[in-house]
Amino acid sequence: MGQVTIYLEDELEAKMVAEAKARRLSKSKWIATVIREKLVDEWPPAVRESAGSWDDFPALEDIRSKAQGDIEREPL
Repeated sequence: MGQVTIYLEDELEAKMVAEAKARRLSKSKWIATVIREKLVDEWPPAVRESAGSWDDFPALEDIRSKAQGDIEREPL
């Protein structure tokens, strides 16, 4: 398991300590949890399962039929 040293401003550290304490986690476990949450590379199952559940949402064809063409890009 790797170790990382970070330096935080006093105000940021105080907020982190309070949040970790409220969740009954060590500072290290709280930081690892935050990093893990930020590195998730897929939608949660509840979000994926909700696709198509809105009856009044327009069909893809309707959305595309109203789309305008792209504007010309500026040269690099």
